[in-house]
Amino acid sequence: MIKQTLTIFILFISFLLNGQETITISGQIIEQETQHTFPFVTISINDESTNNIVTGTISDDDGRFEIKDLKIGKYIVNISYLGFETVQRKISSGGLNPIFDLGKIELKPSTESLNEVTIEAKRATVNSALDKKSFSLTDNVAQSGGSVVDAMKTMPGVAFDQDGKVVLRGSDKVVVLIDGKQSSLTGFGNQKGLNNIPASNIERIEIINNPSAKYDANGFAGIVNIIYKKEKQTGLNGDVGLSFGLGALSKRREDTPTDYGSFSVNPKLIPSLNLNYRTDKLNYFLQSEFIIQEALPNNEFTTRNYDDGRNIISQVPENRRQFRSIITGGVDWELSDNDAITFSGMYDREKHIDTSQVAFINLDNNVRNRLYTWKEEEITSYINVATNYKHNFAQAGHSFTANAQYTRGLEDESYFLNDSSAIRIGRDMTNIRAIEHTTSLSTDYTRALSSGKVEAGAKVRFRNLPVDYTINRGNQSIIYPNLGKFSKWKENLYAFYGNYLLEKENFDVEAGLRAEQTEVSYQLDPTNTYYASNDKYDYFELFPSVRFTYKLNDKSKFSLFYNRRVDRPGEPELRIFPKYDDPELLKVGNPYLRPQFTNSVEAAHRYNWGSGSLFTAVYHRQIKGAYQRIFSVDNSNADYDIVNKIYQNTGESTNTGFELLFSQDLTENWKLTASTNVYKNSINAYDGTLLFPFVRTFSIDKSSDTAGDFKISNAFTLPYDIEAQVTGLYYSKRNIPQGEELARSSVDLGLKKSIWDKKGEITLSASDLFNNFGLMQRISGEGFTATYENYYETQIVRLGMKYKF
Repeated sequence: MIKQTLTIFILFISFLLNGQETITISGQIIEQETQHTFPFVTISINDESTNNIVTGTISDDDGRFEIKDLKIGKYIVNISYLGFETVQRKISSGGLNPIFDLGKIELKPSTESLNEVTIEAKRATVNSALDKKSFSLTDNVAQSGGSVVDAMKTMPGVAFDQDGKVVLRGSDKVVVLIDGKQSSLTGFGNQKGLNNIPASNIERIEIINNPSAKYDANGFAGIVNIIYKKEKQTGLNGDVGLSFGLGALSKRREDTPTDYGSFSVNPKLIPSLNLNYRTDKLNYFLQSEFIIQEALPNNEFTTRNYDDGRNIISQVPENRRQFRSIITGGVDWELSDNDAITFSGMYDREKHIDTSQVAFINLDNNVRNRLYTWKEEEITSYINVATNYKHNFAQAGHSFTANAQYTRGLEDESYFLNDSSAIRIGRDMTNIRAIEHTTSLSTDYTRALSSGKVEAGAKVRFRNLPVDYTINRGNQSIIYPNLGKFSKWKENLYAFYGNYLLEKENFDVEAGLRAEQTEVSYQLDPTNTYYASNDKYDYFELFPSVRFTYKLNDKSKFSLFYNRRVDRPGEPELRIFPKYDDPELLKVGNPYLRPQFTNSVEAAHRYNWGSGSLFTAVYHRQIKGAYQRIFSVDNSNADYDIVNKIYQNTGESTNTGFELLFSQDLTENWKLTASTNVYKNSINAYDGTLLFPFVRTFSIDKSSDTAGDFKISNAFTLPYDIEAQVTGLYYSKRNIPQGEELARSSVDLGLKKSIWDKKGEITLSASDLFNNFGLMQRISGEGFTATYENYYETQIVRLGMKYKF
């Protein structure tokens, strides 16, 4: 009996030894400071005796990794990521233990790393690939209580144009994403919701100047990705906040003589409530903010000097009373260890009433020619629902995701127009009602390799935006006749992409190709007499992207990039119905507008030392079919001239620049960040034809000019646990089609103090202290010159309080 038992035991041990000739090593990487999971961390397996690399992988989106089929033996596991201390674990396997689960492995920042610089200049991060800069808003001070736009003002290479669009490296062709996806909050192809996204709800903002093929091909200037905060703690937690502000404390220029003038000392009240409840398998989240305010989103002075000697000035103060609510919520459901699904929704509704009196004054005799009064009542709303599913395969870094999203947008805008002059006394009313439906479906597949990864995916998106236009004409109506009562715009997109990353010890290469088929149609009311036919076209394009990075040493990296991208005009750029806030300076779209295509190349370098870092980049872009607004006189009215601002394709242009980001800890309590973006805009000469409201030619002279953005930010830790930040911005003069945009500057200040054992905080911030951030442009058109000044509300003081629970 003993002999039989011993025999069975020996056979059993032999079976184990023979059956377990390979092992599996797994674990999860987290960041020590935040306890957040850490994706894309390099894990290499070295032979203990020779120190040669045997195999390796990278952690997936949840920080997990798994290395299978490793022969039994002795190994050293190296876990490394740029800017963090390398962690080592020893494995000694003899065959009895088939799986080595290292559990949660914490990475902490290296004392010699390129520390992450937040917007308030505490930390600056450029990731290892040099294709993305990430800015944390967690401890933002100078823009406390403000919007994402306020926070982005201090980011390297970021500016804003007269319409409030984001400008990256001198261009407004930027795509704004929310958590990596387009959404109703920022629109599809515009950024009109940015000014109402509270910075306090945002974890970080990423600027991607050279997107890979994984991203949509639109937005040649790059991508801004806004990452919302997500609570990791279990149970119920959240925060409640209240911010009060005053805007437009001083006037850059005195109002023209009207009864209204422009709003000043504008009050703002912004309450917010964020909730999160997490269990083992479910996470419920809710973020909400309500904006009740008076505001001055535009305050436009336009001085027109005609060749026949007339000199006229007008002012359009957009005095606004506004209520807006933004509510985002959803649930994350962990179906299993490898499957998770998220259901989310967003409701965004705004109602505002704008009032304005526009006086047209003859500057030669200071006589008011006419007084034009208007009132706008507008309701906009967006409903966005989305489902996102993710499956993790057995191998770490091997996953499949699917996303479905639907957005319904509403724009209901009524203008009540009253004109009083020697020429005419009349009243008009217009109403635009547009309901947009956007549906998108996408899939993404990722598989980690021993030295990189492969990605592939597909996407379809259908957009449908019909517009109904109602006109009630008054006496001698100022509204163009025969515009029609409707338009219908459709855009269908079909896309496929593949992307490959090869990562070696001293270099890495990423190459991808995106194919997109686009179908566009724009149907006009047959009664429209300005455009002969409807527009319909489709095109198939390939968009390659390549990146090569060479690792000079642990502190220095060099990268080369190439990208091809497209910018498609959306319905607002195509819309045929003019905007009548100034009847002598009409903004209108062009239904025959075509996309513009861009080829860009860039060389970038990053160097870091113990207490600071330096990032430099040189880039060049070639744009074909560039489109922008053209100023042109419409002299068909015998009583007064109208200047049209019409979107038009204008041939080729180039943009060449140099970007620098410097960060340094001067003392333990003083951190400095400085950045500059110097670029040269070259616009080719171009002759074109405008069709609205009658056929006429226009010309753009060849121009070339060097411009730059300069920013410096100082962050201080003061006694009594007070944080302070002072930021200075300067945007130099730059050339634009038909003219130039003049220099402007801003100084921002912020203070923050923690209270109630760091569960609460009080913030005080002031933006544009000296009220110098307004826009000024000089335009030279055929038969006239114009000076355009927009002294919109940039000077705002805010006091806020937040309590976390």
